[in-house]
Amino acid sequence: MPHAELKYSSDLEVDAPSILAAMEAVILEHDAGAGACKGRAYPTDQFHHTHIAISVALLSKPHRDESFSRALLADLESRIKAQLRQPCEFSLGLSYSTPFYLTHFHPG
Repeated sequence: MPHAELKYSSDLEVDAPSILAAMEAVILEHDAGAGACKGRAYPTDQFHHTHIAISVALLSKPHRDESFSRALLADLESRIKAQLRQPCEFSLGLSYSTPFYLTHFHPG
């Protein structure tokens, strides 16, 4: 289950739910078995320069190689930027969790 985080200066008009949904769709287009993407958004009133920083983390798998990663990153960038209407600094990172990362549903 991938994770995505948006961190951005509050002077940006960001439709975080829409961007997160688009990111999930892009990930699933590249890897139909990836599952739902858990997303969070963090606007901040305290910042230096207008910016958005986005991180995406996936589990390491053999098919998620350099070619897969470059294509996914390019498509994520394109889909996210299509929703940003103001000039800003833009950062996007893709990372892979170690084999010692656990994720599952906790029934409570």
